[in-house]
Amino acid sequence: MLTLKQVYDLGIKLGIAADPRGQKSVAKYLERTKREYNELKPDDKKYFNEERLVNPYEDCGIHCGDLKAPLKRVLAGIDVGPAEILLATQLNERGKKIDAVIAHHPIGGALASLHGVMDMIAEMYENLGMPVHTAERLMAERIGEVGRGVHPANHYQIVDTAKLLGVNVMNMHTPTDNMVTKFLEDFLAKKKPEIVGDIMKALMELPEYQEAKKRGAGPNLVAGNPRNKVGKLFVEMTGGTNPSSKVYQELSRAGVSTLVGMHMRDDSREKANEYHMNVLIAGHMSSDSLGMNLYLDELEKKGIEVVPCGGLIRVSRVKRK
Repeated sequence: MLTLKQVYDLGIKLGIAADPRGQKSVAKYLERTKREYNELKPDDKKYFNEERLVNPYEDCGIHCGDLKAPLKRVLAGIDVGPAEILLATQLNERGKKIDAVIAHHPIGGALASLHGVMDMIAEMYENLGMPVHTAERLMAERIGEVGRGVHPANHYQIVDTAKLLGVNVMNMHTPTDNMVTKFLEDFLAKKKPEIVGDIMKALMELPEYQEAKKRGAGPNLVAGNPRNKVGKLFVEMTGGTNPSSKVYQELSRAGVSTLVGMHMRDDSREKANEYHMNVLIAGHMSSDSLGMNLYLDELEKKGIEVVPCGGLIRVSRVKRK
């Protein structure tokens, strides 16, 4: 039986294995973080999140609870708020014991540090052929914008609720976004779509997107034409949040013709359209669910029961014996 800490560490491990930068690049990133820490003054070190020395994803965390608590059943959702924390306690009172709540989207310190994972996007763009100085400059602007955006949020409201009620809570964000990115890259590579419409058909083979369409939020082509050739394809589903709208001109220059993403701001859609790119929005909750499902399946294989909530479209791919 896995403990809360082991369940969390497994998610980080799976995220690194699926990281679009590659595991060697992630290791170098951690080495740079260690050098950064070692160069800090003693007064500054006490404010440094030492988990960053082994975990490259600042938008994840165990926010409260007993690290050694064994987990038999978890409540898992895309968005977890005070209501889901209360739901866990209600289920406990009704005889369905919940050992931990697992959120996808960041809460607590992980929300405050959301922008800390966005450096990885610049490296992804570099791998696509964008000059690294351009990628880094564009992302630096957006990282600052996101950091300023999350700074005034009430980061610990949910965590405080969980502490008062004695509920174990963690979240797993970029690792599962990495997992859905790799899954779709591999899935679409096998399908070999020739035109954009072929991508739509392929996505609709997946149960998460089928259910999302029933709920009114299925895959949607927001720029381009379904008869257009796919060309160079980029699955844009990880790295914290949306990039700057300025990147689409540079992605077009790097030869990217088609984007498959979770969600996109309208100014970004307009820029992508201006540079004649095809943009297929697969869906936010559905894509997040797919990534979380890949992680939760690994927990299920270890004997942990998953109770879905908070917008999670739970689909198990675990083969029953």
